Amino acid sequence: QLQLAESGGGLAQPGESLRLSCLASGSGFSGYTMGWFRQAPGKQRELVATITRGGNRDYANSVKGRFTISRDNDKNAAFLQMNSLQPEDTAVYFCNAVLTMSRAARYEYWGPGTQVTVSS
Repeated sequence: QLQLAESGGGLAQPGESLRLSCLASGSGFSGYTMGWFRQAPGKQRELVATITRGGNRDYANSVKGRFTISRDNDKNAAFLQMNSLQPEDTAVYFCNAVLTMSRAARYEYWGPGTQVTVSS
């Protein structure tokens, strides 16, 4: 079982950078696929990036080349480096952890979210 907590959100101007952190409490962190999602006003929650236990990364097309997801298993942490921020990136960003047990069970955890606002 994991508990997730995001930090690092805030206000940025277009073109600036922010780094989000997700700290997990619990056991078995290294076995989870970690992800970042975001939800903008009036829109559904969307996947931003994921990183597997083996380090494979996937990104939404809208953030490719600008955002980088990473993890530090020794620290039970995941990160999202956000560069070249644009107003369209404004959203609440959520940390996510998923563990799928084959033909048995799926475990999914969410953090409470952190606000990112990009505005001049």
